Amino acid sequence: MANDSHQELVDFFDRFVDAFRTFDGGVVATRFHSPFIAVHTDKTVETLCSETETATYFQKYVEDYSALDCRTCGYRDLEVHPVGDSCLLATVTWELYDENRSILTSWIESYLIARKDSDLTILSTIDHAT
Repeated sequence: MANDSHQELVDFFDRFVDAFRTFDGGVVATRFHSPFIAVHTDKTVETLCSETETATYFQKYVEDYSALDCRTCGYRDLEVHPVGDSCLLATVTWELYDENRSILTSWIESYLIARKDSDLTILSTIDHAT
């Protein structure tokens, strides 16, 4: 089960990277459940109650990243912990890259992910201080 879950999350985050490369908040938001809860490093919590709110939230991020000359992203250090039969807790280190694949910034983020039909959806994220 653990190896299956790990590969399932590799595939999931690979598709997340593909969505990010569009720099379209609406495309990124399709990876997330509504409502969605984001916990930030400054201890603030945001609850996004609709797909539209989630798309707007991510559009701001992709625009900010683009302004930093970010062209793509990647992840490493994937950790996966099954939570019952229907959820997974995953933690990754994200890196944003410029056109030369130089790292612009990085952070650690944890995800509570649920199985929904034949796919996975993110219920909540927690940003970690690095």
